[in-house]
Amino acid sequence: MQSKNITGLAFCLLLFIIGFSMNGHVGLFFNIAGFLVVLGGTCGAALVSYRYERLAIVAKVVYSSYKNTPKTPEEVIEILRNLAVKSRYQGVLSLQQEEDETTISFLRNALGMLIDGHSPKTIKELLHTEMFFFKSRRREIEMIIRSIADYALAFGLVGSVVGLIGMLSGVDDASVILRMVPISLTSTLYGVIIANFLLVPFAANLQQRTYRELLLQKIILDGILAIGSEMNPRLLEKRLKFFLTPSAREKEMVPLYKIQERFKIKSEVPAGPKPWSFETPPAK
Repeated sequence: MQSKNITGLAFCLLLFIIGFSMNGHVGLFFNIAGFLVVLGGTCGAALVSYRYERLAIVAKVVYSSYKNTPKTPEEVIEILRNLAVKSRYQGVLSLQQEEDETTISFLRNALGMLIDGHSPKTIKELLHTEMFFFKSRRREIEMIIRSIADYALAFGLVGSVVGLIGMLSGVDDASVILRMVPISLTSTLYGVIIANFLLVPFAANLQQRTYRELLLQKIILDGILAIGSEMNPRLLEKRLKFFLTPSAREKEMVPLYKIQERFKIKSEVPAGPKPWSFETPPAK
């Protein structure tokens, strides 16, 4: 998570806790019996519905969605532009080293296909297939999380029913009623908190993360196909920036000599059509 998100979450949690403690009886909101009814029922229903291995994958994906920060579209466009320049000067096979070093699995796979000499049609079909099943897997995980959230709400009501039954059974004994009232009310509270403060936000974050990663994959797909067709790197950069918001496109383009220095490329003019215009290096 970003530092701003963590700071905002801490502040909201503080407000949440203050809201519970303002009446001065924080202990009234804690009831072990009600919590165990909700937690045990929710976990049991989840294990009946899905295999343990699948639930472990869900937990791993949710944890990863908060721990790992994906690259921004601007960073991916910069990587693809640099690859286009390197491919133009040193050939497609020069990208082999970049394929080994990149940390983006989708980009690494796309580079591998380009280096292996697959046709643009084949590359497009294979990457579209990977994108489709990536989206399908993420949707399935999101559906599992939302269904578990529904279980938590349902078992919150179950805890309330348990408390009501206990109250009715002790209608002639005030002490029994007093013991059952907290279970009846806190169970619903726990179910609502678990569902709407944890599980539903997990699903929403995963959905947002999926949309962002799909955008990066679309940028990579378009960029790899452009590199394979030997598109002008400056034109490639402008084309990929159409994926960005207008405010994100205002950043100035990097001069050619800086890219050449990064990849240790000689400054000779590449063979073929007249190259695109870049800024000239400053006078020394």
